[in-house]
This record gives sequence, C-alpha cells and structure tokens, in this order.
Amino acid sequence: MSEQIKHECGIALIRLLKPLGYYNEKYGTPLYGINKLCLLMDKQPNRGPDGAGVASIKLDTQPGTAYINRCRSTSGRAIQDIFSKINAPFRAAYKRKPNLAADPEWLKKNIEFAGELLLGHLRYATYGGNSANNCHPFLRQNNWKTKNLVVAGNFNLTNVDELFNQLVEIGQHPREMTDTVTVMEKIGHFLDVENERLFRQFKSQGHKKAGISELIAQNLDVTRILKDSSKKWDGGYTMAGMFGHGDAFVLRDPNGIRPAFYYVDDEIAVVTSERPAIQTAFNVSIEKIKELSPGHALIIRKNGDVAEQKIIKHGVKKSCSFEPIYFSRGSDASIYQERKSLGRSLTDRVLKSVDYDIQHTVFSYIPNTAEVAFLGLVDGVNNYLNELKIKKIRKANGKLNDEQLKQILSLKPRVEKIPIKDAKLRTFITTDNARDEMVAHVYDTTYGVIKSGIDNLVVIDDSIVRGTTLKQSIIRILDRLNPKKIIIVSSAPQIRYPDCYGINMSKMSEFIAFEAAIALLKESYKENFIEDLYERAKAQEALPKEKIKNIVKEIYAPFTYEQISEKISQLLRPKAIGAELEIIFQSVEGLHKSCPDHKGDWYFTGNYPTPGGNKVVNRSFINFMEGKNIRAY
Repeated sequence: MSEQIKHECGIALIRLLKPLGYYNEKYGTPLYGINKLCLLMDKQPNRGPDGAGVASIKLDTQPGTAYINRCRSTSGRAIQDIFSKINAPFRAAYKRKPNLAADPEWLKKNIEFAGELLLGHLRYATYGGNSANNCHPFLRQNNWKTKNLVVAGNFNLTNVDELFNQLVEIGQHPREMTDTVTVMEKIGHFLDVENERLFRQFKSQGHKKAGISELIAQNLDVTRILKDSSKKWDGGYTMAGMFGHGDAFVLRDPNGIRPAFYYVDDEIAVVTSERPAIQTAFNVSIEKIKELSPGHALIIRKNGDVAEQKIIKHGVKKSCSFEPIYFSRGSDASIYQERKSLGRSLTDRVLKSVDYDIQHTVFSYIPNTAEVAFLGLVDGVNNYLNELKIKKIRKANGKLNDEQLKQILSLKPRVEKIPIKDAKLRTFITTDNARDEMVAHVYDTTYGVIKSGIDNLVVIDDSIVRGTTLKQSIIRILDRLNPKKIIIVSSAPQIRYPDCYGINMSKMSEFIAFEAAIALLKESYKENFIEDLYERAKAQEALPKEKIKNIVKEIYAPFTYEQISEKISQLLRPKAIGAELEIIFQSVEGLHKSCPDHKGDWYFTGNYPTPGGNKVVNRSFINFMEGKNIRAY
C-alpha cells in the first residue's frame, strides 16, 4: 500500500531430527540448521524489518554447559547482523582448528548456536519500544532444564489486562503489562505446574531426584500446558515455543487469523509464517507442506516425535484477508492467484468509470506490492476487449479488409509505469508547509505517456487507510501529467474498523472511511446521533467482553457504499488539481469471492471473530470522541 502500516511478525522454527554429524556428512556442513534458518528468515523479510532474533537449544548437554543461546538485533540489516555474529565463532574455529571445526560434537560443546532446535523471529514494532530487548525470542530461565522457556510469536491479544490480572491473582508479579510478557508468564506458570505434578508423581514412585529430571523431560504433557495456558486468550496468534530439554511447539489461534505452515520429513521439522519460504529453502513441492489447523499445535518432542494436536475448540476460520491483499509475498501459489483475482474483480467498475474508453486510458499501479492485482485488472480489461473484438468481427460479417481487421485486433490496454517511489526523503525542515512540500516529492512520475487533457489515468493501490499520502503526494503528482480523469482503485474494500490481532490499525481517526461517514452525518445534522452512540459505547464498557456489541457499525448504516466512496473522493481531493478524481474500492463480496481461503474481514465489516474485537472497536470510538490519540488495546 502507498501508506505503510505496521503489521504482523514472522516466525521460523527448525528441529533437526538427526544428530549434527548426519548433516555434516550428507550436506558437508555442521551448520545445516543455521544456514536453513537464515534462508527461512531471509525469505520472509516483509514480515519484520524493525528487528529480528534467533535462539537455539542444544540437546543432551552435560551439566555446566550452556545449552540456550540467543542473539537479537534492531540494525537496519538485522538478519545479516545476527547471522554474521552467529557465524563468526564458527569461522574463527575453522581458521584455528579445521579438523575440530568439522567435528559436530566439538562444535556443540564449544560453539554457541550449534544446536538441534532453532527459533527465528522477524519483528514489526507495532507496540512498545524498538530496542533489541523488545525483540523476540523471549527467555524464561531456570536451573531445571524442563522449566526453561523460549517464546516468539506473530500475535496480538485483546485482553492483556484480564490475563495480567489472572497472573497477579495467583501471586505472580509480572514485570510488564504487555502481551508478550503475559503470554510467556502464562505458559511458564503452567509449565511449572506440570513440572511439579510430574515431580510429585515420580517421587511418590520412589525415584531419586537426579533421575526425576529425565523422567519429567520424557513425560512432559505439552498439550496439557498449552490447553491450560491458552484457555482465556482472545486474539490472533501463531505462538512458537521451546523448552530447555528439547520439546517445542507452534500453536495457532482457533480462528486461524495468523498464518502458519509446516513441513516434516525424516531429517527435519520446520514451521514458518509463509509457505514459499519452506518451498525455497528445502526445495519441496507445495503438496508436501501443510497448513497448521486453527486451534491446533504442532508439537515436536525431544525424542523426535512430531504431531499436530488439538488444543482449543476450532472456531470459524477467519484467516486475515490482508495476507493476500498486501502482507504475504506474492510468490505463494494461492496468494498470487487471489491477488490477481482481486484486481480482475474490479474491471467492470473501472471500465464504467472511464466510460469504456480504453484507447484513451492508461493503467498503472502503486506500490510494487500492487503489481499482481494490477496484472489481474489488466487481464480483466483484456477479457473485455476480446469480447468486444469478437462482437465487432461478427457484426462485420466477413466484410473487413486487412487494415480494418488489424485495427480491431490491435485494441489493448495501455499499460505504463506512471507513479515511481523514490528513496525515502529525510529532512531537518521543521515548518509544516515546507515539510509537506518535501513529503510530496517522495513519489515521482513518468512523463510523456499521458495525452494532456485527453487520457484517463487508472492507478491501482493495495488499500487505502488514511489516504494522507494520496492527498499530499500521489494525486498531486499524477495531476501534473494533466490527465482528464484520475481513478485511484483500491484492491481492498473500505477500511472502516480497527484491527486488534496484529496489524497496527487501532485508532478510528486513521481511517478515511470513518472520517467520510462522520462528515456525512454532520452534513445531515446528525451530531446528536454521534453523541448518542458515544454514550451507548461508554455504557458498555463495564460489561464482560462477550456481551459487548459493535456500536460503530451504526455510523456507516445510513449510507450506501457508493456514498462513502464519493465522500472519500471529495476529502482526498487536493486543492487546485485540474483532473476529475474518483476513488473506487473493492467490494466485500468481491473480496470474499477472490480470497476464499482468507475470510477475515473485520476491518471492512466490523464482524470480529473474537469478543475482544467488539471491546476494542468501541474503545477506539470512545478515544476518538474524547480526543485521545492512543491505542485502543
């Protein structure tokens, strides 16, 4: 999208199912796992440019040997920074002792990160600080191996306050009220409970304390821990964790909001946020990669057993539709087709907007992530033209000469690269007018392809959130080409409601669709109606989240979809542009038809998959009415 929003993170988990020596012998390197983790993370960079982290666990180490290692970074090239630090000791060891450096057992005893269990995380800093300390994985350490916990995830919970209070009620003193810390302590608490249960069981059977530790590691009930921990979680999540002795898990929310895919063979078990990363890193076909079922966990035991286990009752699957629209890389087979379908489904409305004058219309896109939807739109226009050509040829009834036939067959959409994003401008200018002028030049345009005053210009974008970049920059720059009409096309529907499951969209004031609806209400002299909704939202605050209803839906109810779009066009029209301006949005029906595997549409419809969503949307509206520019959860 032309306006960047921060969104969900990415994970990559690897469990080597063979001894390290196996990979050294077969693949010529004991760093097989580290190399693959680097590749998996490098193939998901879109999911977390703000920071990254890696943790590893070595299996079956002797007491006195460090077995958990972690490295995190917030540098501009965090992945490269981390793996350069991880690889430095390996390179130094090889330089000093080539023979030992090729010995997996020596490496495991002497070099950090030479482990069989690896967890990587890519971070989008949607909340909290952006130091290395805020990067996942997080550690909860203990002298008992089976009580050590490493957690990283792609998630957001709506009821952190409720979960925090539960921890306080059982006597804990969490250091922060954040979802990451709260989740880690929640899992950690039930990990402790499970350890104590097994300790008492084996002690009563007469086992000695030293032997009990190994028995606990063999019998830890990971399914029980996850069921107890996640019982009250409200949100979207793919949660990955590792226990110090070697068990690991990846847990997905019951509505499948956040993505997770895995692949297992006799050498490796791997889980990532995006499927193509696994396909590329391990050269496996798409058929061999499975999607982790909603409400299930992939549990990888220390003994190498791998199984998908049901943890939470399966809800209605509502996978985030922003994955095909924008977040996921378009290299995924289904994402690519869904993204093309989004563009294709807009064809009829675009053609109607230009009065079917294809010869005097130029088609383009912005930014690069909109390219696939653009290809779908061009496909749709070509399909229309093919039908038109057939009609013209049939109508001529064989009386066309070669020149006339050639003229008909030459009809095609005029496709050009019009908006261009330059390198991000940085300036110390402090006055608002001067800064706005600089920001307006973040985008540039290609000159000489638009016929002045004659051509229409169609530009497709992934989605439109606030519309600030469109108004301050893109539309102004496009108008310099002097088109007759500018049509901005959003492959996503109107964003009307905040997200609370991992995307950083929590303030009503961020949405141009909301601003348009409020403007229409005020034009209709319905300020009292807005105040009444505010009072009703306030009245629900004390209710349990399960009983709260989305009040904000009523703000949009008096108006048609087209009325909201028309008002948005008016609000985003810069002063003193010459071209006519129209903004076209994807319909919700078109979204569902194009993206059958991603039905999560709450930011467009207000239909939240969890009770916490209604609480968040009402709180966001209350904040707007009270002039509070703060997050709603």
